[in-house]
Amino acid sequence: MPKFDFAVTTRDGQKVESVQIFGKDLPDAERKLRQMYLNCQITQSRAVNSEKELSQSADIEDVLSLIVRQT
Repeated sequence: MPKFDFAVTTRDGQKVESVQIFGKDLPDAERKLRQMYLNCQITQSRAVNSEKELSQSADIEDVLSLIVRQT
């Protein structure tokens, strides 16, 4: 499921720079955002590429070799 990053201004006028929400698409993520921040104004929205964050993985052998080196 894609993740979206929003910058909003709350109804009190406070600015929130980064709110990340999962959604099927942008309208679904906006709907979820508006449930959390009632009457907010969305100042910026963008899709977050989560593949970059999860691209590096380790297998059990890598983890075990790190543990052995530490002892």
